Amino acid sequence: MIDTSKIIYSINIEDVQNVAEEELERKLTKKELEIIEDKLGDHIDWYSAIDTAIQSEILHLHQNETGRFIVQKAKKGTFKEVRKEK
Repeated sequence: MIDTSKIIYSINIEDVQNVAEEELERKLTKKELEIIEDKLGDHIDWYSAIDTAIQSEILHLHQNETGRFIVQKAKKGTFKEVRKEK
């Protein structure tokens, strides 16, 4: 069974401080980190990030026996034809 509460991506203080050092040439203060912690999620388009990963990693182009490419979508371990491309 899949643990639906499992975290599959996270950003930690070190990640934030690395960006701050590159962009500001200094580390953020505790107060600045609290501000970033509170607002970071507002600036990340989670839906788009997930959709892009699905589109690039789950949808595949497969060539069928006629030489045409078909876009296929993974669904429960099988592939289903979505559309044909010429």
